[in-house]
Amino acid sequence: MAGEMSDLFGGGAAPDASQNVSDGSMRGRSNFVGEKVRPSQGGADTQPLADRLRPRSLEDVQGQEHLLGPEGTLTHMLASGRLSSLILWGGPGCGKTTIAQLLAARAGLFYTKISAVFSGVADLKKAFEEARRKAEAGGKGTLLFVDEIHRFNRAQQDGFLPYVERGTVVLVGATTENPSFALNSALLSRCQVLVLHRLDDAALEQLLLRAEEEMETPLPVTTEARASLRAMADGDGRYLLNMVEQLFSLMAGMKKKHANAAELAPLGPEELAKWLSRRPVLYDRDRDEHYNLISALHKSLRGSDPDAGLYWFARMLEGGEDPRYIARRLVRFASEDIGEADPTSLPLAQAGAAAYERLGSPEGEVALAQVVVHLAVASKSNAVYAGYNAARALARKTGSLMPPAHIRNAPTALMKELGYKKGYEYDHDHEDGFSGQNYFPEGMERVTLYQPVNRGFEERIRKRLDILAQKRASRQS
Repeated sequence: MAGEMSDLFGGGAAPDASQNVSDGSMRGRSNFVGEKVRPSQGGADTQPLADRLRPRSLEDVQGQEHLLGPEGTLTHMLASGRLSSLILWGGPGCGKTTIAQLLAARAGLFYTKISAVFSGVADLKKAFEEARRKAEAGGKGTLLFVDEIHRFNRAQQDGFLPYVERGTVVLVGATTENPSFALNSALLSRCQVLVLHRLDDAALEQLLLRAEEEMETPLPVTTEARASLRAMADGDGRYLLNMVEQLFSLMAGMKKKHANAAELAPLGPEELAKWLSRRPVLYDRDRDEHYNLISALHKSLRGSDPDAGLYWFARMLEGGEDPRYIARRLVRFASEDIGEADPTSLPLAQAGAAAYERLGSPEGEVALAQVVVHLAVASKSNAVYAGYNAARALARKTGSLMPPAHIRNAPTALMKELGYKKGYEYDHDHEDGFSGQNYFPEGMERVTLYQPVNRGFEERIRKRLDILAQKRASRQS
């Protein structure tokens, strides 16, 4: 069984089946603060700093007070004595794996971990069978932690259902993807989804303080560089600690090259940027973050905020978004949210898209930035968009009603005999180029679909339509 269980852990020897994370031992090495690693081979520095600083208890977890604080969801769940199956949704380095381990310890459950990247249905069956055997042997349950659970397909996700329903395991799945899209509804209905926050500046600072305590030396950086270091982590605690470990290693190497180590000044933000790389921006061009950011851009423009618009525009470009996609959305915005309130917006958006096609990146991005600013500051109206949607709904409702006879063409004698074009008045022959005739189907009441607002150019349009409505009414009377 030990050989079989090794597959569940992505290779390597499997943990002792009787091992429970709650006993605080991890076969000669610890995941917890303050316990020095003592591997059978190599030195203490072979264990990554991020691993050495894993919290010892749920109370030590940083940045997730909404779940683990005095009034947190998990705090109340543990106090009730019943741990439900969970989906932990959050970005990298926010503590999903650590929380799962500590939940098992607090609830007195065996802890088993598998990764959806390396495992399949056969591995899941082995894990479920092992959990059943342990429960029958000692009456103790198992917390099954599934990392990147979204990578299992829909059929594989269905494989969890009977075991979760029967309580064979307490399932804790971790995902960086929106569960609404990545997991099937049957599994979601049996699990509680908990959102983990990216670590804020205060939580990241606490990690830096713990790292300095572990390394028994302060970080060799200025106050400004320390802030830059936190910003470079972009809410990812593991990435922050990896950078800290790299920084300590690099500085140790520099000290060996200098006879007088005291001459080494703390690194400033510029020097720090040369030594370390910023964490890549979280962005998937076909996933949840893609839609979140384009929504943020669209709503910032609708809210007439050019600064926020430029920010989200830049965020998408930094994340690797295709500028052509943004350009298409800007063209749509010009009609959907501005329309005739500023008729120059649509041609300008089209010109910006054409400019990008001609110039490419990065020159063409400036043209798109100009469009972003223009659309943000332009007068807003969704009257055209709303009128179009109302017209579509009306067209579906009324079916195949024919145009009135007087506006049908009559190219043949028969059509003329049937009354086609009879009584049509050429609008240009009338004062103001307006005849006031009816153009809706015969027998259908006139409907106002386009209702311009009193902003921008549409204010002039509204006044014009009011005048024409009065003339139409006087003709009909």
